[in-house]
Amino acid sequence: MASGMLFSDSLWIWRNPKKALAITTVHHWAVVQEAMSEGKGMIILCPHLGGFEIIPRYLANHYPATIMYRPSRQEWLNEVVEEGRAYPNMHFVPTNLNGVRQMTRALSKGEAIAILPDQVPSGGDGIWAPFFGKPAYTITLPIRLANRHNTPAVMFTAKRRALGKGWIIDAKRLDAFSEDANSAVKELNAAIEAAILAAPEQFIWSYNRYKHPTGAELPPSN
Repeated sequence: MASGMLFSDSLWIWRNPKKALAITTVHHWAVVQEAMSEGKGMIILCPHLGGFEIIPRYLANHYPATIMYRPSRQEWLNEVVEEGRAYPNMHFVPTNLNGVRQMTRALSKGEAIAILPDQVPSGGDGIWAPFFGKPAYTITLPIRLANRHNTPAVMFTAKRRALGKGWIIDAKRLDAFSEDANSAVKELNAAIEAAILAAPEQFIWSYNRYKHPTGAELPPSN
């Protein structure tokens, strides 16, 4: 149910961005303004919840945004998604070394970047950490980028209102991540959990957050 609603949200937002933005309410926008005013850029973190596709569009009306995404193995689907996601002031980069370099450059210019923190990274690019009580291979990229120059990391959600009534975007700045990577991924997962629990019925629980990617070490047994 949540997957279908999220997909419907995404399609409608792609095709009707101006209408979607008109029925979007934003809470705690001052958090974003303060983060961007520091001149170090901002790391946008948003889980697969509600109308998450509206978040970078709202941001892009105020600041340039570079968004990381994982291309599909099906070329025709990539074309559909890329066409649907296209929006002024938004730049999409793939989940590879070139994409990371482009995101680093965006931060160096004081711009915003966006990463889906609940997406399972490729083997070697994550660390196992508890996520709702089970070990999940967790992305470390946003932690490394945040700690590199003390860049603000802000967790966003876009909760769906009643059908056709739009979304409520909320922003919460996270505390600085620990320098110890194992502690930091636990902190990141705790922040994702808190964001999801604000509207758990709108999260894609069917996504296999606990899969073992090829090339990753085995999860801890205890």
